[in-house]
Amino acid sequence: MLKIFLYPFAWIYGLVVYIRNSLYDYKFLKSTEFEIPVISIGNITVGGTGKTPHTEYLVELLKKHVKVATLSRGYKRKTKGFRLVETSSKAWEVGDEPLQIKKKFPEVTVSVDGNRVRGINQLLKDETNSPDAVLLDDAFQHRKVSPGINILLIDYNRPIDKDELLPVGRLRERKYQRRRANVIIYTKCPDEITPITRRIIMKDVNLRPYQSLYFTTMVYGNPVPVFDERTGEEEDLKQPVIVLSGIANPQLWQSYLAGRYAVIDELIFGDHHHFKAKDLKLIEARFVRYKDQNPVIITTEKDAMRLRDEESIPEFIRSQMYYIPLKIKFLDHEGKSFDKTIVGYVKDNRSNRELYKRTNTRRR
Repeated sequence: MLKIFLYPFAWIYGLVVYIRNSLYDYKFLKSTEFEIPVISIGNITVGGTGKTPHTEYLVELLKKHVKVATLSRGYKRKTKGFRLVETSSKAWEVGDEPLQIKKKFPEVTVSVDGNRVRGINQLLKDETNSPDAVLLDDAFQHRKVSPGINILLIDYNRPIDKDELLPVGRLRERKYQRRRANVIIYTKCPDEITPITRRIIMKDVNLRPYQSLYFTTMVYGNPVPVFDERTGEEEDLKQPVIVLSGIANPQLWQSYLAGRYAVIDELIFGDHHHFKAKDLKLIEARFVRYKDQNPVIITTEKDAMRLRDEESIPEFIRSQMYYIPLKIKFLDHEGKSFDKTIVGYVKDNRSNRELYKRTNTRRR
């Protein structure tokens, strides 16, 4: 019944998004192109498609070949403007996802700026550490930058064809805007997809000649201590588990934990939730309730970044808190094709940039 009252707002929202996209499509609004390779990773739905692990996959892939940097807005950070992320940064300063990437790849430049054009220009100003390629995290709707490759992520478990525009559904824009993507990846897939399911998805997507389609699944590691960064050792826990999460669409993650561990309780918060004093008291109360069972708390890697900011968590709980590291894997060995496309684009455009620089230098 509530949806009936939300449809007028969805119609207005859809009209505004349509006008904005049309202004960019017909060049009334400017999209900036850069002389270095820029790759955008984003989605059409609100949250929960696995942008961070896919961005990490790209960092791992590209850092072997070029000097790569990441740029995101730093969602829910309490600072403004351009900022470089350090391993010593706090989640409230730079956002939990950029901090997670930096801790995983300390040698890589990780940055945040709500203005992506300004952010890329800031990265390029650093003559000693200027990147050869930039990854834009969560930037499918950020049309002020024109990326060389636009990667669109779609949750296999929440197909956009059956979704609706905000606030009725979870779509940021209409599904036909996937035409702007060069690469479409269905994420969070089961380990195997039948040929008939693939054909159905390919028909629904209606790929254009310039587009390619891939499928990825999530790979969960063993738990890692949240507060003992010195070891970073993964452990296979046997104790009862209290699940703690503040992510979008945690159902798949909860299902994984329920199938692997003896889950005795769950504490579920909203996406990117900043833990307040009352939340920490609730966590402590739940832990104490099951103390006789010697429980552990398992959270997500993203939540761990924010929990580390909380100095008031008692030591007897801190020592029992773990996170699950997460990676993505391409199905059916399609990763080789994807890797070749990405690395080829970056190397070709890097070579063009270096040639352009040499030509300009001779002209001077």
